[in-house]
Amino acid sequence: MSNLDNYSHGAVLDETKQPSLFVALLPVLMTLAVLGVQLFYFEDFTPHIPLAIGIAITATIGLTLGHKWSSTEKGIFHVINVSLPSVSILVTVGMIIGVWIASGTVPTLIYYGLVLLSPEIFLAAGMILCSIVSVSLGTSWGTVGTVGLALMGIGAGFDIPVYWTAGAVVSGAFFGDKISPLSDTTNLAPAVTGTKLFDHIRNMMPTTVPAMLIALVIYTFVGFTLIDGDGASFDRIEMITTALQDSFVISPVLLLPAVLVIVLAVAKQPPIPSLFAGVVAGGFMAIFVQDQGLHDVFSYANSGYKIDTGVSEIDSLLNRGGIQSMMWTISLVLLALGFGGALERTGCLQTIIMKILQQVRTFAGIQTSATCTSIATNLVAGDPYLSIALPGRMYAPVYRGMGYSTLNLSRAIEEGGTLISPLIPWNAGGAFVISALALGIGDGSFENLLYIPLAFACWISPLLGVIYATTGLFSPKASDSEKEEWAKNDEDIQNI
Repeated sequence: MSNLDNYSHGAVLDETKQPSLFVALLPVLMTLAVLGVQLFYFEDFTPHIPLAIGIAITATIGLTLGHKWSSTEKGIFHVINVSLPSVSILVTVGMIIGVWIASGTVPTLIYYGLVLLSPEIFLAAGMILCSIVSVSLGTSWGTVGTVGLALMGIGAGFDIPVYWTAGAVVSGAFFGDKISPLSDTTNLAPAVTGTKLFDHIRNMMPTTVPAMLIALVIYTFVGFTLIDGDGASFDRIEMITTALQDSFVISPVLLLPAVLVIVLAVAKQPPIPSLFAGVVAGGFMAIFVQDQGLHDVFSYANSGYKIDTGVSEIDSLLNRGGIQSMMWTISLVLLALGFGGALERTGCLQTIIMKILQQVRTFAGIQTSATCTSIATNLVAGDPYLSIALPGRMYAPVYRGMGYSTLNLSRAIEEGGTLISPLIPWNAGGAFVISALALGIGDGSFENLLYIPLAFACWISPLLGVIYATTGLFSPKASDSEKEEWAKNDEDIQNI
């Protein structure tokens, strides 16, 4: 995920041209209608064109408000520009997937997972593993595309439904991202609200720990009661492990590229160079251990890995990766970001949020509204960064006026932004999850979207946050030191 600096510079608005609530909602509702036709009537999961139409609708409405196309265009490209590091992450993860399969790193993870794990504990162990790796790397996308992909192969070997495995992977990966001090969204949320990073992380623990424990209990219960451990026949597992051994050198040494990336992340090195170091290390393993040629490694990094083991589960999982495999997701991300930028530049998002603020008077109402606004921005704009930055800027003065710590706000927008992003298929996070985990919903079958309700940790956490706001639990008032800090940080917040 990216490092977003100067995010708010794209929202320079003429106060005399602010849209009414009806006008502000019009492009949102019209775009959702077109999106609904595409998804449910045509049964075609390609939201690209509806989002492009949404940009056109928003720009047209902007013209009626006095916003020239050049102004709307500037807003579109501003949001895209500040999110380009995220696109770089996607490109790098695409290379990692292709090269780590060729190097034997992913096959080795699958092999040892099938040998060491059991179906009963697999979902719970997979969630914990993803959360640990994600905290270490500071990137949910990198975790999903590497360890998550390997876990999908292990789950297939155990004959566990794809959506259950994907739900556990998403729960762990995005929760680790949420509390990692290396994650950009974890840094962005306190930045836009004027709080301190580690105070923000500590304040998320009352929702983070219970949500993870509840999810862990559910995955453990499902593993021991609803998943048939006998269904994972030893013959089937042996067939997969034998196919892996026949096609790759399997050795713990091949885990070194993953270890290298984690070490660099723990050493607080920048994410893109760290991930690319993993690509280079994987390339060396592919050449010197798997006996691949240099040109082959280049091809795997660009176009993905290709293999025919004769075992359909292995072939469908390992025939993937490469920069080109990310193009569907990247194009969707760019269109979603453009739509969000157009909505922000024309003032539509601000009008909707200000209307909400005018109607809500209690702390519980404000906290719930902040969470729901982040979720709604994720739904409409398809951008987890905008869903954190925009509500964070708009709601912060309200918390200060009520005497409540803005730590409450940073937690609300983190949970509504970071955690809900992977649960929305046309959002940047959801699109990546669907692509990287090969959930295969482009053929009109939406069964694998069941991972959305099964990613328990992602939606339980914001739900707990709303409950705390209603009961007053874990809802700190502003301290004297925080009030003093507000005065010092006001100018800085305006420039974030």
